[in-house]
Amino acid sequence: MIGYDKCELCPRRCLVNRHESRGFCGQSDEIRIARAALHLWEEPCISIGAGSGAVFFSGCTLRCCFCQNHEISHEGKGYNVSTSELAEIFLKLQDEAAENINLVSPTPFVPSIIEALDMVRGKLMIPVVYNCGGFESVETIKALEGYVGIYLPDVKYFSDEYAKEFSGCLGGYFETAISAVREMQRQVGKPEFDEIGKLLRGVIVRHMVLPTLRKDSMAVLRALRENFEPDEILLSLMCQYVPMYKATTEERFKKINRRVSTFEYNSVLDYARELGFEGYSQERSSSDEEFVPEFFGSKEESER
Repeated sequence: MIGYDKCELCPRRCLVNRHESRGFCGQSDEIRIARAALHLWEEPCISIGAGSGAVFFSGCTLRCCFCQNHEISHEGKGYNVSTSELAEIFLKLQDEAAENINLVSPTPFVPSIIEALDMVRGKLMIPVVYNCGGFESVETIKALEGYVGIYLPDVKYFSDEYAKEFSGCLGGYFETAISAVREMQRQVGKPEFDEIGKLLRGVIVRHMVLPTLRKDSMAVLRALRENFEPDEILLSLMCQYVPMYKATTEERFKKINRRVSTFEYNSVLDYARELGFEGYSQERSSSDEEFVPEFFGSKEESER
């Protein structure tokens, strides 16, 4: 049974009693969010219509030096909500015509999220999306079976060297991520769409191409193809990287302190096509800071 007593929710397994202290993620046992609103900037099959009902959680299991959401993932911005308030947020987003409930970086709060989803069982009629950084424990993903219809994990690196250098992982990043993705795909099966192209069930694996790392990106795609048939998952290949946070200020990250070139992105995209993957690519215009949403430090601020 997963819980907060000796936290093993993520692969770091820091064993902190989060009722009394904080884990590596920076979070206690109190649910902390920084935004809950309709969101139009996910993949088209997720944000079709009125948009995805995105709930952005504070904290993170990774320490990406280029994180666009560093205000909430690393710096703790957000506000606390109770489990019943979270359940009410899910229903409010559904009332606002959200196509799904999009749980963004939810890993530190999975026990509470499950409790909130139990509270709205029979009332919440739209799919739940688990939108995560990919560095996930198989045991935690197993606990979500029957609650999540769509998994949206990042798979960031193949090389442990890059995972350590840019995201603070100490080893085994890809093996950990691919094990979690295999469990996700086992649960929800092949992608299923409705008549207008909205995704109802399935796994979308996201991979963001980083500057100078195109060969590692190709290694990620090759390994994904070794683990899945092209029709078992969707691939979302992103070019939205914008240098932010520590990537712009620390000399040790200078090789990624630029945007991805057209050559880098297109070469990885061409390789994905060679491997037979279907899914989504991005326009170069998506590489812009304006697509980073506004986050809030209090409930009152979020309601203005």
